[in-house]
Amino acid sequence: GSSMSNISISSGMASMSSVSGSMTSINHADLGDVDVQGTIQFAVNYIQKLGEFQIFVVHCRDLAMGDSKKSRSDPYVKCYLLPDKTKLGKRKTTIKKKTVNPTYNEILRFKILLEVLKSQHLNVSVWHNDTFGRNSFLGQVDLDLSEWDFSNATINEYTLKARVTKPFLVGQMRVALRFLPQTSHGKRTSRMETGEVQIWVKDCKNLPPIRGVIIDSFVKCTVLPDTSRKSRQKTRVVKRTANPMFNHTMVYDGFRSEDLKEACVEITVWDHDRLNNHYLGGLRLGFGTGKSYGVDVSWMDSTTSEANLWQRMLQSEGEWVEDVLPLRMLTMAKSTSK
Repeated sequence: GSSMSNISISSGMASMSSVSGSMTSINHADLGDVDVQGTIQFAVNYIQKLGEFQIFVVHCRDLAMGDSKKSRSDPYVKCYLLPDKTKLGKRKTTIKKKTVNPTYNEILRFKILLEVLKSQHLNVSVWHNDTFGRNSFLGQVDLDLSEWDFSNATINEYTLKARVTKPFLVGQMRVALRFLPQTSHGKRTSRMETGEVQIWVKDCKNLPPIRGVIIDSFVKCTVLPDTSRKSRQKTRVVKRTANPMFNHTMVYDGFRSEDLKEACVEITVWDHDRLNNHYLGGLRLGFGTGKSYGVDVSWMDSTTSEANLWQRMLQSEGEWVEDVLPLRMLTMAKSTSK
């Protein structure tokens, strides 16, 4: 097999201009109901002195028809490094019109440290470009780069596969909770008896890099339905690690035990950036009933393991309960994402 280094670098087949203008969302409106078929040929290479990961996209063969009514395909190839689906995590080739056998000979480039690259998956997908934005998915290849031999820059032919819906994990958090039912001061009256919830954020593991860079992370917490500034607390920033130790306890008071059936602790993890913090994932600890004080709310959506931890806290008054929970992508209320 011919090696990528003696094909691509000198050829100038693709410049950065061929991949700019491609920074749109991963959620294409994929309305095409297309049976996946065909192959794609590409090579991958890491150029140490440039700190650059390169995908040399050669061609596709025997693609499905992207638009069956018009009997045409206008295919292009798109690459992501997962789990980083942020806008800078995507590269695209040019679009080839009216062909199921497109030839590209283009290089797509990612600036990324090799140690970070080895924690990623490369997702290469083929799409039919529709004038009205209804792009059709034509197939994909997924490579686990943790097992990839980067000394091998040969061009390989891959069979295109249908999409797998398995979500990429975005790391996990070790968190402990306890409820102290009677912490009110002064004259004890049963009506005013309130307690406090303590949330001990211990650490996170396997947080995804952003744009190929190991992150500076911090954790934010709020107790819904209260989205006021008073409800929002956060940890310090822990720099340059995918496995930050926070060891930070947040205390919320004024709770009666019956309030805790209606409340939900939203804990989110962020990459700290001077201009704009990047959201990485989070947890929602509550009963997951979909309702709060009788009203339907989207945020009362705890998973089974999240709800179990909340339930254990209520059953273990005054004692710490702990779990390691997978972070997930939450749809947040605008007021909690500031």
